[in-house]
Amino acid sequence: MDNVLKGQIAIITGSSSGIGAGVAKALAKAGATVIVNHSSAKSKDEAEAVLKEITDAGGAGTVIQCDVSKEEEVTQLFADVVAQYGTVDILVNNAGLQRDAKFDEMTLEQWNTVISVNLTGQFLCARAAIREFLRRGPRPEVSLATGKIICMSSVHEVIPWAGHINYAASKGAIKMLMQSLAQEYGDRQIRVNSICPGAIQTPINRAAWETPQALNSLMSLIPYNRIGQPQDVGNLAVFLASDLSDYITGASIFIDGGMTVIEPFATGG
Repeated sequence: MDNVLKGQIAIITGSSSGIGAGVAKALAKAGATVIVNHSSAKSKDEAEAVLKEITDAGGAGTVIQCDVSKEEEVTQLFADVVAQYGTVDILVNNAGLQRDAKFDEMTLEQWNTVISVNLTGQFLCARAAIREFLRRGPRPEVSLATGKIICMSSVHEVIPWAGHINYAASKGAIKMLMQSLAQEYGDRQIRVNSICPGAIQTPINRAAWETPQALNSLMSLIPYNRIGQPQDVGNLAVFLASDLSDYITGASIFIDGGMTVIEPFATGG
């Protein structure tokens, strides 16, 4: 899928590491100019390292700091990208975090932190992207769609997750956000879809794979018998951002090695 995104500008939120970094690298390889977003000064070096890997491989992009839970910072992010590159064609709403606790012990701060980044952040960025898509109208020379939004959801938009209720609630809400946006803006040729990863080998879930015992336990949930990699998600993001998927909108696409088929039932449950 080389150059299927040539000439397009892509913002990937939370792309200084993990899945976001994998998506940024994949979109850049496919020809997009990528905005590697990070949330704070602490993650600037990681973001710069991701961009260096992209440019060393012949790709193009820039690094911009933005906390997606803050309206004024999201507004400035999009203003800066439009000022520098003229527009935005692709938004990958990837930024997300966890603040895990048993429900009866969960604090309001833990709840609000996860909802603010995982859900409100996607609302703010999607709103800014759609406003830009509507402002500039179609660009048929680069894409059949007027704009593309990819929401990073999770298998936990359909699989309940005890001990992580704030996270699961945010992902369930993303499903309705995505589908409602696809419904509302489909007639303007704005496509909105979700990627729903299962277990991907990133720092956010290190405890699930860093020891042989933990990895073996994880494999009991995955029929395909391997942990996913950020590049797997990046490859799917390229497809969803390209004209190869032009008739796909309002869809949750699971990339989970089969986790959602509930592997423990393979032998009768």
